[in-house]
Amino acid sequence: MPRFRLDIEYDGTPFVGWQRQENGPSVQGAIEAAITAFCGNSVSIRGAGRTDAGVHARGQVAHVDIDGDWPADTVRDAVNHHLRPAPIAILAATIVDADFDARFLAVKRHYLYRILDRRAPPALDRERTWWVPKRLSAAAMHRAAQALVGHHDFTTFRAAECQAKSPEKTLDTLTVRRRGEIVEIRASARSFLHNQVRSMAGSLKLVGEGRWDATDLEAALKARNRARCGPVAPASGLYLMAVEYQE
Repeated sequence: MPRFRLDIEYDGTPFVGWQRQENGPSVQGAIEAAITAFCGNSVSIRGAGRTDAGVHARGQVAHVDIDGDWPADTVRDAVNHHLRPAPIAILAATIVDADFDARFLAVKRHYLYRILDRRAPPALDRERTWWVPKRLSAAAMHRAAQALVGHHDFTTFRAAECQAKSPEKTLDTLTVRRRGEIVEIRASARSFLHNQVRSMAGSLKLVGEGRWDATDLEAALKARNRARCGPVAPASGLYLMAVEYQE
């Protein structure tokens, strides 16, 4: 049975998250239903990242086994046809080796968090940014963010319900840059704790407002105490941008 890699883009706003759940529609469930609709087989797909409710993706990756001799382009186009009108798109379908695993073989994941810091609220970017009606210092946020880069115990930036065996992770990069009215926070690592990026973004926002400085952020990290975290940034500003694999 051929295995396909699916590269996926979606707007997470109407979904309870990537993972199939009983309390509402999921991205995983919508794609599985679309595949079944075109090929007649019941399937289960595995994604590289279990994004939360409201989180978006431009580069989610999943794999699925589909019975039949289907060309990859046919899989892409047929699944997209049956996904309509859900805000999900299969960007590419590729036949891969039978041992390819979208989740466990990933070597790096890239996330983007977007903050709109202007006085007027968003009209076109609602549910796609975190609106902060106060100008932030992206430069101060970037300088402070470097204290989080490297291997650390990220208990402070870990959700209470996180199921990871250890709070220790290696954060490869964390950058903050301004693009017009948008402050972009980009984070890359092999893997992340539950709510880690949103927790870091919320704490960095305090730095951007001048309520914290770099010392405060570093102290929060070293405290290894969830109570020392800043506000958790809303899901609407977070995007899974890309997932890397070894050649």
